[in-house]
Amino acid sequence: MDLQQLRYVVAVADALNFTRAAERCQVVQSALSHRIAALERELGVRLFARSSRRVELTGAGAAFLVGARECLAAADRAVADAAAATGVVRGRLAVGVIVTTAAVDVPELLQRYRARHPDVQVVLRSGRSDELAAAIRAGELDIAFLGLPEGERPAGLETVVLDHDRHVLVVPAGHRLAGAARVTLDRIAGETFVDFVTGTPARAQSDQAFAAAGLARDVAYEAGVVELITRLIARGLGVALLPSAYIRPLAAEDPRLALVPVVDGPRRLEYLAWSRFNPSPATRAMLDVLGVRTPESPKGTARAPHG
Repeated sequence: MDLQQLRYVVAVADALNFTRAAERCQVVQSALSHRIAALERELGVRLFARSSRRVELTGAGAAFLVGARECLAAADRAVADAAAATGVVRGRLAVGVIVTTAAVDVPELLQRYRARHPDVQVVLRSGRSDELAAAIRAGELDIAFLGLPEGERPAGLETVVLDHDRHVLVVPAGHRLAGAARVTLDRIAGETFVDFVTGTPARAQSDQAFAAAGLARDVAYEAGVVELITRLIARGLGVALLPSAYIRPLAAEDPRLALVPVVDGPRRLEYLAWSRFNPSPATRAMLDVLGVRTPESPKGTARAPHG
């Protein structure tokens, strides 16, 4: 058994197609099939059930795949660690980000990181804060930018607070509250709301604030992205509570929207999170670019993340 055979198994498992797997591995299909067949003979089990039209993992194949991925990840880490010992950062960095990140200009950050560490393959994934935190714990992401309600903290991860933010009320420009100096949750509870999808951390920020105030509200429109939320508001279909640091630049360019401070509204913390267990050289390099001290240094400090 060798690493190349493991790579072939993973490729076929991901594609469930020998032809596409061979293309991904840049080998001819016959060579890939031969190496996997040889591995199956060595193991004494079939890893894949094959027919002329379908390829599926067997039970033994599914069990083998877990260890195969771990072995390949360990091999990649060994290469990265060896390179880091010579002062060169290599490997792969998987970054997660929520769509409403405001504490850091992520594209600018990735540009700076690539300029310093061109040998690192960077991949970016957007999603919900809870999903991204779970992906770090599962080893699928190295580092992520999260947003959570005040008082919540990503469990089991190293974190640094990047920003504290208050939500503002976003209303259509012609709304009766558009010119108000400030409002309270009690004053706006009767409005029709646009918000994020139920069960997401972004939605929980507003839900928890209304629940703490003993108030109920009507969320008529749920959306997964801010762009749809603001378009619904601009059409006069509802109002929303959104993080001020994120929405202010957008509202400044859209005359259809007006922002109103909320005295007792939701508060959000933006976090930088990464794994507590032996961060990779590529992850440590990103922390360095951000000015965040690594576990070997005094923890919990960071300079301004905008660089």
